[in-house]
Amino acid sequence: MTTLVIKSSPHIDRKATLQAMSWNVGIRSYAWSPPTDVYEMDASFVVRIEAAGMSEADFSIEVDGRILNVSGVRIDAQERRAYLQMEIRFGEFNSSVELPPGVDTQHAEANYDDGFLTIVFPKIRPTGVVIRG
Repeated sequence: MTTLVIKSSPHIDRKATLQAMSWNVGIRSYAWSPPTDVYEMDASFVVRIEAAGMSEADFSIEVDGRILNVSGVRIDAQERRAYLQMEIRFGEFNSSVELPPGVDTQHAEANYDDGFLTIVFPKIRPTGVVIRG
């Protein structure tokens, strides 16, 4: 199980958030972004990141407010090679996702299996709601 770090800062640094979400203009970043899916299930929201060739310890997962940031480094083999085609990305990567309202970040779970990091955020269930007919 990968560790999720939940930050509880009283304010969100808008500049840092925009940079993390790759909305910055004019600033070059050498980090790449792995393919990321975000989808909703009946009882949860799921973030699934494709990052083959890694282990759970290679990921850093943080939630700050409603921003999920997953980062890490995928290391390439050190042997010399002459590539004829190179499509697999290596080095630092970052994937940031704005989580929808109603997610329970305190009870999220992350698992890395078969090249996919899956982070499950349970939905917050309303408490004390009484429906009378």
